[in-house]
Amino acid sequence: MTVTEQPVGPDDKRTACCAQHHSPSARPGAEAPETARERVNRRWNEILQETRVTQTGVQILFGFLLSVAFTPLFRELETLDRAIYVTTVVLGAAATGALIAPVSIHRFLSGQRMKDEVVETAGRLMMCGMVLLALTIGCTLLLILRFVVPGVLAEVLVGGVMLWFGLCWYALPLHLRRRGDRRSRTSDA
Repeated sequence: MTVTEQPVGPDDKRTACCAQHHSPSARPGAEAPETARERVNRRWNEILQETRVTQTGVQILFGFLLSVAFTPLFRELETLDRAIYVTTVVLGAAATGALIAPVSIHRFLSGQRMKDEVVETAGRLMMCGMVLLALTIGCTLLLILRFVVPGVLAEVLVGGVMLWFGLCWYALPLHLRRRGDRRSRTSDA
């Protein structure tokens, strides 16, 4: 039975859940309280979804980087460009390792009743992997733009892109977190 074919009726759990969220006593925008177990399971599922997105991107980028060394133009790279390439490949490998590590940790520790620790460690590895991925993308851009754009414009463009990543990936989420914390403190008072 597909999702669209599932019956919806008064005894359907999803209806009861939705009715609970839409009851007049519930505050608008307030989420139903969750148990510690529900929270850790939700956080784990969120990490899995985030990992799927980032792993694909980093693996494609890393594969591209590995293939560059086998192109005819690679032999013509100057020493600085080779150093940028090596740095980029190492950063890409490190990002790949950090972003795939939660899967390995989960596999090794599954059934050990350590889900809290697994989720916490996986979250930190994801953050580390995102930093490494941003650096990998920045170095890749630098390597490519040094061939395409004259002078220091390549470095300026890469700096702008890295600033954009910093704003989108770190500053904005931290700003939203602080705003949410302020909002929850005022609603609790």
